[in-house]
Amino acid sequence: MDAGVKASISLEIEDLYGAHHGWLKGWLRSRTGNCADAADLAQDTFVRMLSLRQLPVLREPRHYLATIARGLLIDKVRRRVLEQAYLEALAARPEPQDISPETHHLIIESLLAIDALLDGLGTRTRQIFLMVQLDGLSYVQVGRQLGVSVTTVKNHLGKALLQCIQLMDD
Repeated sequence: MDAGVKASISLEIEDLYGAHHGWLKGWLRSRTGNCADAADLAQDTFVRMLSLRQLPVLREPRHYLATIARGLLIDKVRRRVLEQAYLEALAARPEPQDISPETHHLIIESLLAIDALLDGLGTRTRQIFLMVQLDGLSYVQVGRQLGVSVTTVKNHLGKALLQCIQLMDD
């Protein structure tokens, strides 16, 4: 990206920041109930905008900022829920697990990627994938339970596995 374009975007974002940062932080505080989280998410919203190649023409800048912030908030909540479930599963293990902060971070990032992958699959594809991979059912068993052919099960599982391969390549 041209340095002049980047500087122009930075100035536009700086203007938006000055005009709307306080409002955005208040808007987020009303949704999180936490000043620190609201401040972090407001900052992350503007940081996200800095990664844009071109800033769109904003007729409703607050709506645009709220849309970005809402997505970041959803990501934060999803991460907390997933991390809490992981910690509960870890605590339920018979022997205590000593995991370094780096390993913990990598596990959470992997779980988030898997969660996003599963979320991106169609309902039927996700269901078939989980039945085969987690429940250990055969293609025939899955087909019977869902009332579909083995070929359909294979096709859906193929789609899911392709997504897994693409995730591993990223």
